[in-house]
Amino acid sequence: MRLSVLDQSIAVAGRPHDQSIRNTVALARHCESLGYERFWVSEHHNHPTIVGTAPEIVMAAIAATTERIRIGSAGIMLPHYSPFKVAEVFRVLDALAPGRIDLGLGRAPGSDGRTAFALNPAAHERPEHFPADVRDLMAWVQDEPLVEGHPFAPVKAYPSGPTSPEIWILGSSDYGAQVAALFGLPYCFAWFFSDGAGGERAIELYKKNYRPSARHPEPHSALCVWALAADSMEEAQYHLTSRALSRINRDKGLLGPLVAPDVAAAATLAPQEQAKMERLRREAFVGTGADVMARIVDLKDRVGVDEMAVVTWTHDEAVRRRSYTLLAEAGSSAS
Repeated sequence: MRLSVLDQSIAVAGRPHDQSIRNTVALARHCESLGYERFWVSEHHNHPTIVGTAPEIVMAAIAATTERIRIGSAGIMLPHYSPFKVAEVFRVLDALAPGRIDLGLGRAPGSDGRTAFALNPAAHERPEHFPADVRDLMAWVQDEPLVEGHPFAPVKAYPSGPTSPEIWILGSSDYGAQVAALFGLPYCFAWFFSDGAGGERAIELYKKNYRPSARHPEPHSALCVWALAADSMEEAQYHLTSRALSRINRDKGLLGPLVAPDVAAAATLAPQEQAKMERLRREAFVGTGADVMARIVDLKDRVGVDEMAVVTWTHDEAVRRRSYTLLAEAGSSAS
């Protein structure tokens, strides 16, 4: 099983934001040494918890310090940008790391409405153009002709080269699955974002409606799950507390840095919040490396996808690195 990583450059209480960005780059090197297939970085804006705002820049830094692992965006929120400019940026990235670049695309804003307008004054209309923008972006990225009669037909995205980024569609609803199927692109469902709600249906729709493309004659699907492995279940549950409280606070509209497990455990919770905390503890992919890997493999087989990606939040960076180490070891043993 191919296992990949999503990193979101999480803000942590007591740590400057710039360290979170540098930790992302360092984690990519660590995960490459462990044999992970891909390392993807996310795009969020005006978000006190997730401070990775420019995945294309982080990808360039990772490209400069790695040799094998594929590097991707998860994703570029296309309604914010000109498809042509995105194509240029990713053609440059492919020149830096030929054949290793994944261009993951999303339709969601990755921000609030006001911030979306700050990024693009036409934010209210661009999501409607997402399929056409994907179509144009594919042509520019792959150095192929635009549709007949396109006003920008003579425009080329440079630099050209023998390889081109692999385009993915990312999402947490049926919409992205149908766009990916329409254009014959790989699709990744953000299982961690919706706790799996709608995931099986999205993958089923993707496969059912898939139109083969030259690069991808067969559908290729993935799920991204939140997981945390430690040397014992007790330790994993302890470190999970930070993320669990962050989820509870997010639902109340309270966003901020990830706090230490001790601080999270001491938080005063209403009865319904305590119940949610217990549910998160029961349902989260946490435990020893072998336990977590078994759940990942079971989900992969049950939904019927080709790849799995893992995102992990911890207050202690060493704990996060250890988690990815344990999962890689468990995955190697399982295979």
